[in-house]
Amino acid sequence: MTTAPSPTGPSSTGPSPAGPSPAAPAQAEVSTYQRLLDLLATDPAGYRTIRHEPEGNTALASELRGHPLDRAAKSIVLRAKRTKRDGGGRYALAVVPGDRRVDLDAVGQALGSDRVGFADRSTAERLSGCVSGSIIPFSFHPELELLVDTELLTHPHLYFNAARLDRSIELSTAAYRTLAQPQVLAIAV
Repeated sequence: MTTAPSPTGPSSTGPSPAGPSPAAPAQAEVSTYQRLLDLLATDPAGYRTIRHEPEGNTALASELRGHPLDRAAKSIVLRAKRTKRDGGGRYALAVVPGDRRVDLDAVGQALGSDRVGFADRSTAERLSGCVSGSIIPFSFHPELELLVDTELLTHPHLYFNAARLDRSIELSTAAYRTLAQPQVLAIAV
């Protein structure tokens, strides 16, 4: 893959042209979207940007992108607490194949907690820099630990919304591992 932009068609390689669209992202998304594109541009293997109708549901977005659901990187922000009084706790970004669910017990074991649950929407959006449904499988926040399921990394490419509901990325799994540097564990059921 290359990183040269394509002026036409539903998908392009590299950054998309600037300009407002009906699904233009909020300010926080633009920042995360641009950070993602800047990071992806550092990999010589390149990536592919896929334009599609706005969609945050993993199964529906996978259909729009035209790939099997198990190759989608479903990203979910979780909160782990050690005790009932541990108000803040730790946060993790769990990334699993699109056809699987997060194993909260496995995440708890990895984080040393027996109290793991989903972060509230506002916290998830603040830590990820993305609106719900467009959370990327990268962490740009120091409080957000990146945990990726081993099964997701068995395919040559993975797909994910690109911090926008109307853009997705196809990225080689090898490039993802190098760029994201995730902790890889069995965290899906």
